[in-house]
Amino acid sequence: MNEPEIKQNVREFYDQIGWKKESDGYYQNARYEDLRPVSAEYIHRCHLRITPYFSDGGKFFLDAGSGPVQYPEYLTYSMNFEKRVCADISITALIEARKKIGAHGLFVVADIANLPFTAGAFDGIVSLHTLHHLPLDEQEKAWMDLIRVLAPKRTAVVVNGWTESKMMKKWQPMMEKMEKIGRLIARIRGKELKKDQKGKRAVSDTAQATGTFVQKLDASWIRSKLDMPGILSVDIRCWRSVSVRWLRALIHQPFGRLALRILFRNEEKRPEFYGEYGQYPLIIIKKIAHSETEK
Repeated sequence: MNEPEIKQNVREFYDQIGWKKESDGYYQNARYEDLRPVSAEYIHRCHLRITPYFSDGGKFFLDAGSGPVQYPEYLTYSMNFEKRVCADISITALIEARKKIGAHGLFVVADIANLPFTAGAFDGIVSLHTLHHLPLDEQEKAWMDLIRVLAPKRTAVVVNGWTESKMMKKWQPMMEKMEKIGRLIARIRGKELKKDQKGKRAVSDTAQATGTFVQKLDASWIRSKLDMPGILSVDIRCWRSVSVRWLRALIHQPFGRLALRILFRNEEKRPEFYGEYGQYPLIIIKKIAHSETEK
C-alpha cells in the first residue's frame, strides 16, 4: 500500500466510522478505551497529566491530529491560550471539535506530516495518539514539522503507544489467565464474552482499527531522531503505563479503583521508568532555538 492510499484509508475510517457518534453518545472509536466506572478516575487523572505543561499559555495552541477533542480533560490544555487550532485529516472530527470548542477554536483540515503553518507559529503543541497512523518513513517528517511550527522556548507534548511495552509483556501471562477466567465466568452467567459497557466486543491495544494504518516506534528511535543539542531537549515520562487490555483483564470491583490509585501514585514517583517501560509515554519537547533549516 502506498502513502496516498494509507492516508486515504485513515481519512475514510475516521470520516465514516471512527468519529461518528453512536446512540449511546460515545464515538465508535471509543471502544479502544476502557470506559468502565472502575477505571474512570485513573483515566481522568492520566489525561490531566498534560495540562501543567501548558500553564504559561500564549496566543496559538496547536492540537495536531485533534480528532473531535474526545474527552473533557483535553479542553484544559488550551485554556490559557487565545486560540486552539485543531488540525486533522478528518472533516468529521473537526465538525465535532467545533461543537465543543466554539469561538475559542480554529479548524484546519491538514496532513500532520505537511502542516500548513509558518515556523514558530505556536506557543504550545499537543498531539495525542496520532503519529502512529502515518507511514513509517513519514513519521520522522511529522516530528520535524511539529518542531518547526513550535516557537522557541515553548513546549510540545506528544502521546503515542510504544510498539512493545516491556512492562505489558511481563504481564502477558497474567492477562491471558484472567481473560480465560473472565470467559469462564461469562459462560456460567450465560453472557456473551468480553463485552464492554457499549456492548462491543473488547479489542486489544495492539489490534488495528479497521481501515487505519498503525505503526509505532520505540524510545531509542525517539532519542536518536530528536537528538539536537542546543535546539531541543527531549524528556520521556509516563502518561499511562498500562494498556486497555491490562485494565479490562485485571481491574474489577471491589478493589480495582484502589489498585489504580496505587498504580497512579507509583507512576508519579517514577515517571521516567513508567514512561520508558509502560504502554503510553509522554514525550515532552522543549524547543530552545530554531534550527538553521527553519530560519
